[in-house]
Amino acid sequence: MIEKKQTWSESLLVYKDIRMLRILLLGAISGFPWVLIASSLSLWLKEEGLSRSTIGWAGLIFGVYAFNYLWAPIVDRIQIPLLTKKLGHRRGWIVLMQIAILVSLVVWSFINPTENLALLISVGLIIAIASATQDITVDALRIEQISANEGKSMAAGAAMAVVGWWTGYKLGGVIALFTAEYFQNIGISDYWQTTFLVLGVVVILMNIGLMFVHEPIDSDREAKQKETDKMIGEKLGSSNIFTNFIAYITGTIGGPIISFFKKNGYSIAIGILGFVFLFKIGEAFLGRMSIVFYKEIGFSKGEIAIYSKTLGWITTVVFTLLGGIFAMRSGTVKTMFVAGGFMAATNLLFALLAWTGKSDLLFALAVIADDISAAFATVAFVAFISLLVDRTYTATQYALLASIGTAGRTTLASSSGALVDWLNGDWGTFFIITTIMVIPSLICLWLIKDKIKISAK
Repeated sequence: MIEKKQTWSESLLVYKDIRMLRILLLGAISGFPWVLIASSLSLWLKEEGLSRSTIGWAGLIFGVYAFNYLWAPIVDRIQIPLLTKKLGHRRGWIVLMQIAILVSLVVWSFINPTENLALLISVGLIIAIASATQDITVDALRIEQISANEGKSMAAGAAMAVVGWWTGYKLGGVIALFTAEYFQNIGISDYWQTTFLVLGVVVILMNIGLMFVHEPIDSDREAKQKETDKMIGEKLGSSNIFTNFIAYITGTIGGPIISFFKKNGYSIAIGILGFVFLFKIGEAFLGRMSIVFYKEIGFSKGEIAIYSKTLGWITTVVFTLLGGIFAMRSGTVKTMFVAGGFMAATNLLFALLAWTGKSDLLFALAVIADDISAAFATVAFVAFISLLVDRTYTATQYALLASIGTAGRTTLASSSGALVDWLNGDWGTFFIITTIMVIPSLICLWLIKDKIKISAK
């Protein structure tokens, strides 16, 4: 019997599940810290007179997102005193990291960037570490909202997580930019420092919302972890501190890696990792310097907030939901190719904007196109790596693949400011280069597309 394919309207009904609202909030909690260490920090440093190269290299703090898989097992195992008992294992970790972010914002409110740049970046690094750590448990809590056999709900959940992330990032950016501009207009000299106190209030509100997210009870997780350690320990022979440590490392880090290569084969696994690493580098180069470009071409903070944040958020929400349905109906691999083409075309629009000069219409078109491509790319990417993971090692493998993807976007893109300086501020050529950066990842995907072992392509 052939199963009838759902209509688009029937597919949309999946989003009515109350669990999707919880996943939306979790996504917003993940996305908001990027407002602090991406657009807000970049514009703050720009308005303090620091160079593009300095702003670009400051983005190296994003590198911690590329390595959060290293401590993912710790987040899975260690319980937070008081918080775990009161809130649950996942929510306890999220609240602890939110507290770290809140304290960091308070510290930022007392810093002068030109006098204490090293301290400012160090505090930004703390925010990045806290954010990268909470992402581990946010992803786990998101997955645990839905049963493993609910395929369509899991795909819808991936889309809602992306919508939530962009909601936290875009609307958080609107709050940051309008608040900073307001404080600047009324004559507050340290307007960015004051703005960070307002953003601290947003962090508090998100923690209140987190209390409404249900955390499923998993009473046997710890027992299964210890059982795995015991099995590995027995194979190592005598039991002592050293062998117990080796068993822990092997079970939590080595096991997932061995499983990944065994499942896919060495050559295909390398192709997958190459694609994951390269896929969004061009977008990252553009994104890291975009707000600096907007400022240099003549747009005010208010205009940036309206076009890049508010308008961009609406576009992202709509096309992320549509992208989720497209991925469910057409397959994640096909969606990846479509998203890659969108990303390349979008970067060409930014090049055109750079060559023609300030234009509200072209700016709006470029931002809309950028958000459409980002929406499709992110939904497909999240679904893709979710399908690749071995359910035996879901948390660690997901964190590993996500970290490799982040590594490409953060470590290499940190040189974006230096590249613009090397081009003597030739933004048009810069955006052409970011367009070319999309191609290698699509070549990797083309070479492995028929050999990837996932349930839906």
